[in-house]
Amino acid sequence: MTDQTPESLIPYDEIVQDALRAVVGRVLGEVEQTGGLPGEHHFYITFRTRMPGVSIPKHLLERFPEEMTIVIQHRFWDLKVEEDNFTVGLSFGGVPSTLHVPFAAVTQFHDPAVEFALTFQANAEEMPLEEHEEAGNDAPEVAAAEPKEDGSNVVSVDFTRKK
Repeated sequence: MTDQTPESLIPYDEIVQDALRAVVGRVLGEVEQTGGLPGEHHFYITFRTRMPGVSIPKHLLERFPEEMTIVIQHRFWDLKVEEDNFTVGLSFGGVPSTLHVPFAAVTQFHDPAVEFALTFQANAEEMPLEEHEEAGNDAPEVAAAEPKEDGSNVVSVDFTRKK
């Protein structure tokens, strides 16, 4: 007798991934509505640059052919959030650029001000990602921060199918 879990006909993993990506949309939507970030909040958003619907300048695609991380803090403009994507203006090497990113392309969302993070797992068909060191857009001006408690709020979702 084997202990195999039957394959689900309901795509629970996709449903949960979509719901968690909606958290990113809601947070960005609130920033759009208020016109700025509250307190010390700021976001590191990592996304796949070649996913359908992603639109970034050619020089950025050449520099970040698979994945890039952006910072939304002090130097951003024209944030527009829709149900399944967002658009934001950022500066890269002093050059202003507009990025259009579907939430389906987002692989990580991190707010270091409160140590909140979401990590989205890649689909099995996708290639593994290369490591990257820092955000692609111009660095924000960061003031010295007081030490924070180590109460981490990291949510990592890992869906693996047993066959």
